[in-house]
Amino acid sequence: MSAREEILARIRAATVDVVEKDPVTDVPVDWVYDQPTPLTDVLDTFEENILDYRARIVRTPASGTADAVVAALAAVGAGSVVVPGGVDATWVAAVEAAGIEVVRDDPPLSHDALNRVDAVITGSCVSMAETGTICLDHRDDQGRRALTLVPDRHVCVVTADSVVSDVPEAVHRMKASILEGRPLTWISGGSATSDIELQRVEGVHGPRQLFVVLQE
Repeated sequence: MSAREEILARIRAATVDVVEKDPVTDVPVDWVYDQPTPLTDVLDTFEENILDYRARIVRTPASGTADAVVAALAAVGAGSVVVPGGVDATWVAAVEAAGIEVVRDDPPLSHDALNRVDAVITGSCVSMAETGTICLDHRDDQGRRALTLVPDRHVCVVTADSVVSDVPEAVHRMKASILEGRPLTWISGGSATSDIELQRVEGVHGPRQLFVVLQE
């Protein structure tokens, strides 16, 4: 008997008592994929996991978002920032008033030019509390992918109503973006990796520093 025949024989022996051949009928699953995971507090869990990734986060009412963005840029030491076209104009005005250079990506900047900019400001699509992950679908308030991968610092504004419990719920929220074929960028803290000796290296695959402004 070959190994294949032996494996198939064992499977037949193990399933000899299965009368119903349709697996859906035999083992009904009543779990719905996109349902929220029960959490005591979604926003508190999100904040905790953002901090666990060595990123920074501040919570603010909508009226304080512009000031929080300016404070975040100052905290990461940014003297210049690239701003996607769809970013809230009040944030941009506050940044300019603070004396931080605003760089526009129109026409699109080269990678070398982006590398000379200290930071990027973006909005976001949806965030996952249980994993501390932020997803961008690169609409107008987030800009093209290069903007969020090349500069060394990323200040990302997340609205409270876009924070969901976990990945399945987030994927359902992103269904329209997925069907449109939009690029998706998943961010879990600042970019970091480790070499064979487990030495942590930051900024290899994207911004080294992530600062989240959670707008409640």
